[in-house]
Amino acid sequence: MRVFVTGATGYIGSAVIRELKNAGHQVVGLARSDNSAAKLKEVGADSHRGDIADLDSLRSGAAAADGVIHLAFNHDFSNFDGALTADLHAVEAMGSALEGSGKPFVITTHNNGVATENVVLSLAERGVRTSIVELCPSVHGEGDTGFVPRLIQIAKTKGFSAYVEAGTNRWPAVHRLDAAQLYRLALEKAPAGSRLNGVGDEGIPFRDIASVIGQQLNVPVVSISSEEAKDYFGFLSTLAALDIPKSNTETQKLLKWKPVQLGLIPDLEQGHYYNN
Repeated sequence: MRVFVTGATGYIGSAVIRELKNAGHQVVGLARSDNSAAKLKEVGADSHRGDIADLDSLRSGAAAADGVIHLAFNHDFSNFDGALTADLHAVEAMGSALEGSGKPFVITTHNNGVATENVVLSLAERGVRTSIVELCPSVHGEGDTGFVPRLIQIAKTKGFSAYVEAGTNRWPAVHRLDAAQLYRLALEKAPAGSRLNGVGDEGIPFRDIASVIGQQLNVPVVSISSEEAKDYFGFLSTLAALDIPKSNTETQKLLKWKPVQLGLIPDLEQGHYYNN
């Protein structure tokens, strides 16, 4: 299958490309620069020039492919509404090129991205085999640039690792290599309109995450009040207190997907998170 991948050189996208190549697929990655195109060539993937704001490029890339995996997203928390709008327009553009084809179109859902999800579900009724992947707050592994490295940096800066109140609120997590396999399986066989939970660990108490970070940094692990959370965690304060366990049971049944990589806690005990 010739697969068009946006966000192809990113943290998750690079793992998805390797997963697709190992399964025998031909990969064409969206490349917005010569450097991105060179990275794709190094791993045996072709490149299609453009970015997620170039809707004509997205349409042509999708039209020439047998399937699409959309991973690109502008994680600009200072203008998150703008990032969601850009994502919506990108999905609409690629979806319009796939209508009536029966081809697979896999996207990632984002917080408050209901408008995009509605477009994807409507495409399922217009001849596109769409599926929506929901990832966890932590997609962990080598090269992680997400929430967990920020928690580690905060603990280094503050001199202690914290959790809110009792710290019994739970976070789901998934290893990036397990997530990459899920995207491939969604591309290959997810039914139209599928919602897929990319979950490895279904719910880790936040206190356990803070504890292993404290142990690895050799700093105290401290409970802080809800009022103190904003000062300690900054924009992560709300997320750090959320209890958001997720189940992967239905996704495993639907796609015969089984996470096999390290869970978040043993991964946090690896040196790669503390080398920088």
